[in-house]
Amino acid sequence: MQRLFVLLFSAILWGMACHSTKEARPASAPTPPSPPPVAETPPVVPPPAPAAQTSAFVTWDKKFIDLGAVKRGEKRTMFFEFTNTSGENVQIDLVDACECTKVEYPRRAIEPGQKGRLDVTFDSTEKEKAETIRITIVFKNTHANGLPRIEVVEYGFEVKN
Repeated sequence: MQRLFVLLFSAILWGMACHSTKEARPASAPTPPSPPPVAETPPVVPPPAPAAQTSAFVTWDKKFIDLGAVKRGEKRTMFFEFTNTSGENVQIDLVDACECTKVEYPRRAIEPGQKGRLDVTFDSTEKEKAETIRITIVFKNTHANGLPRIEVVEYGFEVKN
C-alpha cells in the first residue's frame, strides 16, 4: 500500500516538477487603498517549542539554487547536501524531477549526523523561458502515520538566447 502511495504521489508530482515562474500581469491593475494607520503593538513571541518538535528529519545546506542566466542548450551541474538530523538511519527511496534534470543520490542508508548529497545536472536544451524546477525526494523512512517522509528542493534559471 505504501509503495502504491509513493508511485501515485510521484506521478502527481512529476506533472508539477517543471513550472514557469513568469506570469503575465495586467498593465493597469488597480492599487488597493492603504489601510488606516494602526498604533504599533509589540509582536507576540510564541513560547519555544519542545525539543522533540524542533529537530528536523534532515537539514539541507540550501533548498534553492538560482542558476541565473543559462544559455539555451547549456548543461549546468549543482548539488544539494543534507545532514541526517533524525536520530535514525535515513534512506532515499526515489527522487522525482523534470525530464530536463538528472539526479544522482546515495542509495545507501545515511547514519545520524552523516551527510548525503544530490548531484544534479540540468540540461536547458528544451527550455525557452525562466522556470523553477522542483526536485522531490521520497525517503523510505515514514511518519508515525505510515506515510513516507518527503522533502523538496528547487533551482531556478533564466534562459538567454
